[in-house]
Amino acid sequence: MNLTPQGELTNKLEAIRRAGEEREAKRRAERLKLTYADLGKTPISIEAVALLPEEEARKALGVGIQLNNKDLAVIFYDPTTEEAQKAITYLEEKGYKIKPFVVSLSAVKQALEFYKFVSKGKESITGGINIDAVRFAEDMQKFKTFQMVQQTLATFDYKSASVSSLLETLLAGALTTRASDVHFEAQEKDARVRYRVDGLLHDIANLPIKNYVSLVTRIKLLCELKLNVHSEPQDGRFTIGLPEKEIEMRVSLIPSEFGETIVMRILDPAGINVTLPQLGLREDDLALVEAELKRPNGLILNTGPTGSGKTTTLYAFLRKLVDPETKIITVEDPIEYRILGIEQTQVDPDAGYTFAGGLRAIVRQDPDVLLVGEIRDQETAEIAIQAALTGHLVLSTLHTNSAVGAIPRLVDVGVKPASIGPAVTLIIAQRLVRKLCDNCKKPVDLDAKKIEQIKKYLEKVPARVDKKPYEKITVFAPVGCETCNGFGYKGRRGIFEFFKGGPELEEVILTEVSERSLRKLAEKQMMVTMQQDGVLKVLSGMTTFDEVEGTTGPIPWI
Repeated sequence: MNLTPQGELTNKLEAIRRAGEEREAKRRAERLKLTYADLGKTPISIEAVALLPEEEARKALGVGIQLNNKDLAVIFYDPTTEEAQKAITYLEEKGYKIKPFVVSLSAVKQALEFYKFVSKGKESITGGINIDAVRFAEDMQKFKTFQMVQQTLATFDYKSASVSSLLETLLAGALTTRASDVHFEAQEKDARVRYRVDGLLHDIANLPIKNYVSLVTRIKLLCELKLNVHSEPQDGRFTIGLPEKEIEMRVSLIPSEFGETIVMRILDPAGINVTLPQLGLREDDLALVEAELKRPNGLILNTGPTGSGKTTTLYAFLRKLVDPETKIITVEDPIEYRILGIEQTQVDPDAGYTFAGGLRAIVRQDPDVLLVGEIRDQETAEIAIQAALTGHLVLSTLHTNSAVGAIPRLVDVGVKPASIGPAVTLIIAQRLVRKLCDNCKKPVDLDAKKIEQIKKYLEKVPARVDKKPYEKITVFAPVGCETCNGFGYKGRRGIFEFFKGGPELEEVILTEVSERSLRKLAEKQMMVTMQQDGVLKVLSGMTTFDEVEGTTGPIPWI
């Protein structure tokens, strides 16, 4: 925000006054032989604030700010006054051990403002939002399309509506438009809200800055985050209670130039509840995967960047493997979705429960199948490989660009090549492409040159693919309708490539660990690349060439 010279002078004078007030508070603390606290660097807990009644806090000029078991930190302007001593006695009689701190008068006034969040009662404002069935059904109708959400927010009564109503409207709009994330971005004069739908961000509204500040506080309360900390990243989560299910919201806040920026990821159980065919696997790839999942041991790696659908794929594998006679244990960071019949654990670095530590522990639980959320280091990789070599089926993820790139990556993190070959049974690479809306997609008229190019491309696709379904070349284009919010696409599907393990892989690894030699083996295996899989999905009417090229790069038609 651009300030006038008078405004800049006012700000400078206020900063000088506040600095002097804090110096005076330090001197008072030294005289009283107590500890000074800088509230600008100290987080405040609503739970601690609520322990002292607001009326008593205002009389005592004191507020509880942090609670650890029965140890309670309380800030005072002057803890020696009669009212302050009464407040301390009141809290001690409740069983709390008081540690008083001396702060400035401005700091006390700032802390007293937090009582406006206590008055509603902690249970009603933290942890989750319950949306009743009637209201949610109304929102489903009101937000039938993406554009209707935009219109509703454009005419929203920001002056009189509550912050809770605003947040529920934004969340209801995100859920009904199938958004995977909600982005709140603080700007100079307002805050931009965007929904990520099928991998792409779309502007949804611009909120007045005053409403946005209240919205940030509301979200922090729901996640039980530090309300008065604005210069540090914070992570949390809360639950949306719908009539038929609960949806987890994973929240990330980071400081930015004009305020705090928030990204909320929507973890809808329905979004992960897919079967192997629903992943978008061709028949030949589906048969390959099912054969590998029947193995009693081995390492299956899924590779790709963040957001490429690796977790969804591995969860589909786990659902295929669940039965009463099979013990499956996972170690994840974090647990995003619960799967019935599987024991799921979550890493906790503060408690020493890392991927490596968790994997080492769960191997002793006599599991049949293990899922490790991600292989990040040598220790985790070596334990996963050892487990795969000793009778366990291990599933995990790795960040590489291609299936063959996983082998050099394992070597880079410090795994001995001699251990990799016998352990690895299957490596997958995948990306996501938007799926054409079945309600409005239309066929495209192709010229003779393009048809000839496509036929030549198909000749290069490995022979293990049944090419009969693609002999009649038909390509579709997006149109846009009410069903797909006018985008022409609805939902996403995976494009995959599969690189098999076995004796030949062992031999290549022991001879030369390079992508060049591994690609030669992949060609010998008749591996269908992600781009080839994408082109086949275009010819089956599932997606478009633009989507495939946007994900895998230009298609070499000649």
